[in-house]
Amino acid sequence: MTEDWQNGGFGIYIHWPFCEAKCPYCDFNSHVSRSIDQAAWKRAYVSELKRYAGETAGRTVTSVFFGGGTPSLMNPDTVAAVIEEIKRLWPTANDLEITLEANPGSVEAGRFQAYRDGGISRISMGIQALNDADLKRLGRIHTVSEALAAFDIARNTFERVSFDLIYARQDQTLADWGAELKQALNLSIDHLSLYQLTVEDGTAFGDRYALGKLRGLPDEDLGADMFDLTQSVCAAAGMPAYEVSNHARDSAQSRHNLIYWRYGDYLGIGPGAHGRLTTNGHRAATVCYSNPKRWLDAVELDAAEQSREALSPQDETTEFLLMGLRLRDGIDTARYAKLAQKQLDSSAVEHLSDIGMIEVSKGRLVVTDQGFRVLNSVIGALLPD
Repeated sequence: MTEDWQNGGFGIYIHWPFCEAKCPYCDFNSHVSRSIDQAAWKRAYVSELKRYAGETAGRTVTSVFFGGGTPSLMNPDTVAAVIEEIKRLWPTANDLEITLEANPGSVEAGRFQAYRDGGISRISMGIQALNDADLKRLGRIHTVSEALAAFDIARNTFERVSFDLIYARQDQTLADWGAELKQALNLSIDHLSLYQLTVEDGTAFGDRYALGKLRGLPDEDLGADMFDLTQSVCAAAGMPAYEVSNHARDSAQSRHNLIYWRYGDYLGIGPGAHGRLTTNGHRAATVCYSNPKRWLDAVELDAAEQSREALSPQDETTEFLLMGLRLRDGIDTARYAKLAQKQLDSSAVEHLSDIGMIEVSKGRLVVTDQGFRVLNSVIGALLPD
């Protein structure tokens, strides 16, 4: 019997929690540490893979993603050992995608060939800005010239390379962003992740904002104009959005992120990692201990999960909508009905369709360009009571 997760696939996320420095906008689980026992981390990751393999035997792994933190600070032999163990424990897809996030510094760039030799096929680079003043404001420790040099090495080493940029930065104009975006598109890449700067509570930027010291952020109208410009410029360059913040050429979409957005199953391994795991026909949300030492100690006891909570049909349908409606190809309405055990609210669907926010055709519900500008409101209107 086909289980729902098979509609999205099965992937493995490995979280490396360490960075050289903490960026002021970052609310991820990342830590700065002077000393890291790489051998201990390798043992822990391999141990967790073996534990999860007992619950997911026979599944085909379609994607592996090393995220962080800064995974390009991992020793290449640690990365290679994790990949080798995954391939030993599970069958893998012929086109298995294995991504590693990297900072574009010279140290990490020097490791690229070793990562390739260890099995990495795709690099996702956190460049974030293409001018030095804004890189400094964002707390990045690389320069534009270092980033471009590292990118050049990456695209000559790996099959696929993506990089991230943040827009709607302090004092950034629409013309500034348009010029920077065109520069990025001219770098002969196949995937771009373009995120609007958000100020999160608990970050250095959040603290500054609360004190009125984070000046020059764009207003809502300028932010919307930057979003619209992003869509049009990327589409004209042959890299349309396939998800709200992600743009790719044909067949270059991030397979790992598609597992999330298509609501597949994925193992979350490492401090603070989240997972979704279906066993005996029931999907659960898993969360690992976030403190690195606590997680390492817990692995020794086969107890790295802080929690594993069964998801109700309403939980699943909420997550399905939150993830799936971010995609340009939307959601399968029959799949929604099977998860929810009822149809989408017909009055909400009719209203959103009438005002041009969504379209429903051939069993799929997709958000329109107009709807993407207010995506949270569209999702909110469709969420079950």
